[in-house]
Amino acid sequence: MRTKALAAALLVLAAPLAVAQERALDKQVRVKAPVDAVWNAWTTTEGITSFFAPGANIEARVDGPFEVFMDPSGAPGMKGADGMRILALQDRKMITFTWNAPPHLPEARAQRTYVTLRFKPAENNETDVTLHHGGWGDGGQWDQAYAYFDRAWGNVLANLQKRFAEGKPIDWTAWLEQIRKMKEAAAAKK
Repeated sequence: MRTKALAAALLVLAAPLAVAQERALDKQVRVKAPVDAVWNAWTTTEGITSFFAPGANIEARVDGPFEVFMDPSGAPGMKGADGMRILALQDRKMITFTWNAPPHLPEARAQRTYVTLRFKPAENNETDVTLHHGGWGDGGQWDQAYAYFDRAWGNVLANLQKRFAEGKPIDWTAWLEQIRKMKEAAAAKK
């Protein structure tokens, strides 16, 4: 009887914790580069364009822009992560920035989530990078955006690893050509 009462009490105490648990995406990779190099890849325009997207506007300071442009020639507000800002920064250890959904999910895009990256030195002059993406709503386009970024962040982190493993930036020529063709096809349908 006493065991049942104890189990019931623990269940009552644990229930609010389960309800309060926020939905988040968590990813981790090890990069074959020192912390300084990986930090610069995330906190400079030149660094971001070496692995994440063909265009960017990054200023590594609190409230500085953290804009990543998948379509640098797109209309304002439709380039990618337009208008995103840095919320917190701890040099070579952590950066947190606002984030939005892609343009094809306008209801979710009107809201903001947040991303925190942490950088930790690892053996062999490598770096462990952890990514936490939180601030998610539930249902509708929120669920679609969550699924989208579950895939997308894996690709971004793989590109980060590739950029350092190969020792050269990503070549965005084919990507930009694909975007150009998609725009031409969309214009032809009008």
